[in-house]
Amino acid sequence: MKITSFSIHVLALFGTVSGALALPVDTVSFAAAESEKAHGLAGELSEITKGGLDDPARTLLPREPVDWQGGKVAFTMKVDPALPNYFTVKLWGGDKTRNRLTLFCEGKQVGYRHLGDIDMLDIGGGEAGCAGRYYYVTTPLPMEMTKGKTSLQMEIRASGAVWGYAAKWEDYQKVMKEPTRGIYAGYTHTDACFAPPAGEKQGAVPANPPVRKTPGEEVLAQVREKMTKELNGILKAKKPVGQEQIRLAALGWHVKWSPAFQNPEAVAQLVRCGDEFFRNYRKDPKVAENDPRTPNPEWFGLGLLAESIHLLREPLQPLLAEKMDDSKLTRREAWTQMLKASREFLRTHRRQYTNQSMIVDLNIYRSNSALAAITPAEALPEAQARRYLHEAIGLQPWLGSETPNGPQKPLGDAYFQLTAKGLTRELGFVGYYGEVLDWVTQIYLATCEPGKPASGDPAIRAQLARMELARGVFRYPLADDDGNRAMRAEAVVGWRDDEHYPGDVTYGERAGRQGSALYSPAATLDPRSVGFAQQMFADNQFFATVEEQMKEANWSIYAALLAVPDEYETLRAQPASRYRLPMTPGMPDFAWADEEDGVLAVKNGDEILYASLYWRARHGINGLARVHHITPHFDRIGVVREDTQFEPSGLEYKRPDWINFGFGNGGPRYPGDLHSAHTGEKLPIAKIPAGLAFKPGQESIHAGKASFYQLRYGPYLIGMNTTKDKTFSLKTPVSPAPVPELISQKKIALTGDLPVAPRSTAVLYFGGAK
Repeated sequence: MKITSFSIHVLALFGTVSGALALPVDTVSFAAAESEKAHGLAGELSEITKGGLDDPARTLLPREPVDWQGGKVAFTMKVDPALPNYFTVKLWGGDKTRNRLTLFCEGKQVGYRHLGDIDMLDIGGGEAGCAGRYYYVTTPLPMEMTKGKTSLQMEIRASGAVWGYAAKWEDYQKVMKEPTRGIYAGYTHTDACFAPPAGEKQGAVPANPPVRKTPGEEVLAQVREKMTKELNGILKAKKPVGQEQIRLAALGWHVKWSPAFQNPEAVAQLVRCGDEFFRNYRKDPKVAENDPRTPNPEWFGLGLLAESIHLLREPLQPLLAEKMDDSKLTRREAWTQMLKASREFLRTHRRQYTNQSMIVDLNIYRSNSALAAITPAEALPEAQARRYLHEAIGLQPWLGSETPNGPQKPLGDAYFQLTAKGLTRELGFVGYYGEVLDWVTQIYLATCEPGKPASGDPAIRAQLARMELARGVFRYPLADDDGNRAMRAEAVVGWRDDEHYPGDVTYGERAGRQGSALYSPAATLDPRSVGFAQQMFADNQFFATVEEQMKEANWSIYAALLAVPDEYETLRAQPASRYRLPMTPGMPDFAWADEEDGVLAVKNGDEILYASLYWRARHGINGLARVHHITPHFDRIGVVREDTQFEPSGLEYKRPDWINFGFGNGGPRYPGDLHSAHTGEKLPIAKIPAGLAFKPGQESIHAGKASFYQLRYGPYLIGMNTTKDKTFSLKTPVSPAPVPELISQKKIALTGDLPVAPRSTAVLYFGGAK
């Protein structure tokens, strides 16, 4: 196997690894008259304001009348003519905004506005990222722009929020109505890990944040009251209800405090609902694959109706032999037609991204379970139906949609949807879209006897527990919006994440539309996930998550809320667990890596480092990593350069002139003469496995993933081997004293390059400044 090295920079690898971080090439202090004058700063629609720690900042203002873009500042910065350069901006972590800041160099846009491998300077998000201290955002400057130059003309431009799911630019790009957050300073530098100049004020993590005092258990009474009202509305409805509503009633049949508990009206409503669906299906068979009342209907088919039939299968049986009121068919015959159509549509339209795959495959199984309940002869054998669930959660290779010639196998016959360590597997680590414990819990519960949550597939249950543990690594300490002690979900280094800094308050499971924060631990009762839940109880953060869920009117959330009182009682009854989230202050130092996703997590004293080494490399090897470095005095967020080794395909990807999406043909087009600073950059493409169709420009999990990554970030030197069967060497300096290796927690004498075995990672720590 031929291995190629792709070094995107020529920086001396060990020049600053000892901890003596390099000084900036240049610094501009915004709102400081002398510095702004020295850099030729010219502002348009901007003003000087007092910001964090009473420091002055320059804020960009909206236009009148409001427009999608606002003010801007232009300035000139020194750069190194020989080495690759970075630009870092200093922002206050207590500010809240949804506006965005974009860097331009020589009139061209640096980075992509939505999910590109090079991000905006400020994505917004509406929350305080790290209250009480500053944070620094670093982006690489295009090397072709700085090569041979000693200065660069730059601009920071303001714009409004975006909505990434819009089809048109007018819906995608929102107008800018309010000022941006303050901009304090900008720096050019050549070291990936930006070091704030000595003497700069930074702030600090608030000491000993208090435990949240409210809300408390009164929230459970509010949940019961709300769900009683919603269920009564369904049970008394005169017209047939939709899939989501009948599912809620069917779930309520098994909840003792619910008005739907063993209530014959729940069965009667299911019959009305199912009959109405068949009448509509007979008029238009597409109803079985595209129910207009169900969100993302092509992922669900009639899966929610099918789940309801499964949940109420016993009281439903006497009604299945009845003739339909306007048909010669029995209810059993009629429903069988549409349920089978739903199942077959979903089997031939499976989805690749992990969360979507789970949803589709769950509804294949639900549709088949309903068929097994009413017409067993039309159901797939249980093992065959359960195969889809096992593929969706990484217990078997995912084979794609069914065709007349067998599974499509678009990713070959050995692709698993989860890594061996329990993370969802896509184009790197997935933050919010990787929070699929709710879906996997639904998958597990779908295999249970109704009302018997311990009766499900033990392999799925064990996989769910493994996933709970893996997700627990990506929770870090940060006070909630009210300043109370909390843990947050890490999403800065998630490749499908955008506006999530900081992440939601999250312990084990992230509360969302499909489940509560107790959904998965109540299903597995794994001692580790129970410990995470008990930590959330100790911080009194659980009831606040439920209170937030109750603010949204959504049938999926109602189904999640319905289970909350019983989940809470189940978890409260468990014996005390010794386990706590690993990033919790006071827990032992550790380092953890998932080589299949190319992601790393480090707890080292009072700092935390998250890094995605396989970072949004959709089309080719980009030599870029995403880092989130959390310290007591400031945060660092950045896209930084790294060295890679990979097996070449001989193909290249040339970056097109896209300024918006980093995928999907560049997304909605912006008005005006805007161009990308990255146009024409050539990225080598890694070897694509034999038998897989591929053309340059296509998104592929193989095209941009390297065999070996080497990243130097401040005092950390990281080597990650993603292969199954090759050993690589991490280039290291010779050290007179043993150096800590943080994953093994051992000290290593460095006498030369360090071998890194297959599917393993080495993290050397050289101490010094943090």
